[in-house]
Amino acid sequence: MEISKVWLPILLAFLAGLFTLIGSFVSFFIRDLKKSYLEFSLGLSAGVMIYISFVEILSSAIREIGFLKANMAFFGGIFLIMLSDFFIPHEYIEEHIEKSGADKRIMRAGIFIALGLAIHNFPEGLAVFMSSMVNIKLGISLAVAIALHNIPEGIAVAMPIFYATKSRKKACWYSFLAGIAEPIGAIVGMFILMPFLNQTVLSYCLAAVAGIMVFISFDELLPLSCESKKSHVAILGIIAGMLIIALSLHSF
Repeated sequence: MEISKVWLPILLAFLAGLFTLIGSFVSFFIRDLKKSYLEFSLGLSAGVMIYISFVEILSSAIREIGFLKANMAFFGGIFLIMLSDFFIPHEYIEEHIEKSGADKRIMRAGIFIALGLAIHNFPEGLAVFMSSMVNIKLGISLAVAIALHNIPEGIAVAMPIFYATKSRKKACWYSFLAGIAEPIGAIVGMFILMPFLNQTVLSYCLAAVAGIMVFISFDELLPLSCESKKSHVAILGIIAGMLIIALSLHSF
């Protein structure tokens, strides 16, 4: 495959990961992080990912390789990311935002948050790369969804590091390291998968990516977005995310 067709998917993965760093910048201006903002943004991201996964990615894989094979790849993606979650448990964002000001020893926890997020960001970068290789508009939509939920992830990393060290530079650096895992995931995907890429292989990979994105949404984004008693904010975010992608797919 031509190199000219690869640089844009890599760039999209890089930009999506960069929003983790932007989240660290935002954290320095936040004195009172309203829970409703977090819930809506996470719901929006989940809505985009779930809608894209079922309506666009999985359905296109079914058309190419058939219902059974596409669904085997889809659930294979779910089990793959589930195994990584068992071995590397994900620590939810809000817990550490709330605790960060209370304990200066949270620096160690902040480092583990950054490490955990980096590992979870890796398959997201791969997802952006694979979807962009098939349909650049689909890749852009997915990159936007990931970028949105990378902002609170950047806040989650930056807040404990900043409160522990009083160093904005260190807080930004750890956020950057967590986010850079996404373009690394895309680059690894490029070097490992590029020699084997054809429409059939892409369809298998995309079906697996759909499973990964659905698991991330159900396991990470939705539980956190619906934690409060007033979960209607998160539901509105989910619906808004789905509606935005539906309109964009219809337009193109």
